[in-house]
Amino acid sequence: MGFGNLKAQEGQKALNSYLEDKSFIDGYVPSQADVAVFEAMSGAPADSLPYALRWFNHIKSYSGADRKAFPGVKQTADKYGPGAAPAAAADDDDDDIDLFGSDEEEDDEEAEKIKAERLAAYAAKKSKKPVLIAKSNIILDVKPWDDETDMVEMEKMVRSVETDGLLWGAAKLVPVGYGIKKLQICCVVEDDKVGTDFLEESITAFEDYVQSVDVAAFNKI
Repeated sequence: MGFGNLKAQEGQKALNSYLEDKSFIDGYVPSQADVAVFEAMSGAPADSLPYALRWFNHIKSYSGADRKAFPGVKQTADKYGPGAAPAAAADDDDDDIDLFGSDEEEDDEEAEKIKAERLAAYAAKKSKKPVLIAKSNIILDVKPWDDETDMVEMEKMVRSVETDGLLWGAAKLVPVGYGIKKLQICCVVEDDKVGTDFLEESITAFEDYVQSVDVAAFNKI
């Protein structure tokens, strides 16, 4: 059955429900299953579909070359999702390499040569596997000084904070009382490059607009 038409609202709703308790389409790391579903969509899901939007922004944060290097065998998008047949096994055919040759080898010298060649092939294959980059999804609460703060301009300033390993996502205004609203904005960061201290210091530097910054949620992905 899968997700249905992922360019339509119903298909994206099914994707959102599916990802409510999952980080990725299949397994615990990005794979070709994520690429297939991502490419079947026409754009980012609506803010009302937070799980699908979080996943979409995360996969989008990888370059096209990185996505091609994800493990697994890419199938059509209808092969994934609720009720779909299990995805084809990832192209991790380590077991296909007979490291030690047949027990019936009669020529010990030839057997050792074959074993060495197979060990070299195995090591070469392992070295080509992509290194997955640790990332986190962070939701920030950015509070203004008062109800007269231009929240549109404040969001522009927050998004103007740019650095390698940082991708801004969806944002919304949340009432906090007395006519004041805070900006709640999410981002995906590469853990080795961007930390919460950097985000807080960069955003509070806009002191004419920003009173404080709090981390509302922090999830490894």
